[in-house]
Amino acid sequence: MVYYRFDGTFDGLLTAVFQAFERHETPDRLLAPDGIVPLFYDVLHEVETDGEKARRVWLKLGKTLSRASLSGLTTAFLTDNPEFPDMAFRYICRAVTSDGSIENDFSDPAVLSVLKECRRVRGEAHRLLQFVRFQKAADGTYFAMVEPLFDVLPMAVSHFCDRFNDQRFILYDRARDYGYYYDGEEVRRMSIDTDSSYMNTGRLTDEMMDADERLFQRLWRTYFKATAIQQRMNPRKQRQDMPERYWKYLTEMNGCD
Repeated sequence: MVYYRFDGTFDGLLTAVFQAFERHETPDRLLAPDGIVPLFYDVLHEVETDGEKARRVWLKLGKTLSRASLSGLTTAFLTDNPEFPDMAFRYICRAVTSDGSIENDFSDPAVLSVLKECRRVRGEAHRLLQFVRFQKAADGTYFAMVEPLFDVLPMAVSHFCDRFNDQRFILYDRARDYGYYYDGEEVRRMSIDTDSSYMNTGRLTDEMMDADERLFQRLWRTYFKATAIQQRMNPRKQRQDMPERYWKYLTEMNGCD
């Protein structure tokens, strides 16, 4: 049994493909950094990520896959499915050796896996756009915290830069402990190294808030309650459309202190 283990990055995945052809072998599994190594195996090859090798595989993929499929592959790679790197490896290996495109061959489990995970990740990115609630800080910066299932912040931040192109904001992923700061002109990645209460709750303290922010929050909660039709309440449907993992940071789902 031949196993490869890579560093969990997309470049690492592409490098693993290159090295498989370079070594003239087909690994039985591609393991993530924290993947469990089977008790018995013949070869365990540690893949060292190489930017040039990754680039060459990517260029080859560009000749056999459409732009939509390339985008779908990189999007799907953001999934939390531990089995996906192995499926992606097989998808890429087949794509670079096929004469024609494989993207519509739904008899291939790897093709179906890429399609399925891409839809899951894009669905989560869309929900992120729906359920971000910014709070205005005293210095005029808007702050929002989220904990999406997948690492979809890079897919969403451009939307908020366009929407709030003249406002400063911080969009922070608490689960992965990083975020983006937009200063009105450019966006940059950042991390906040603190155990302050607002980092645990996602809600600014009274001292940090703009003078009118708490009033606006009360107005939003009042509007949310006033427009709800009690006779048509459907908690199960509400949880489907508005997953509970977002409730912690939703203004309308949290009462005033």
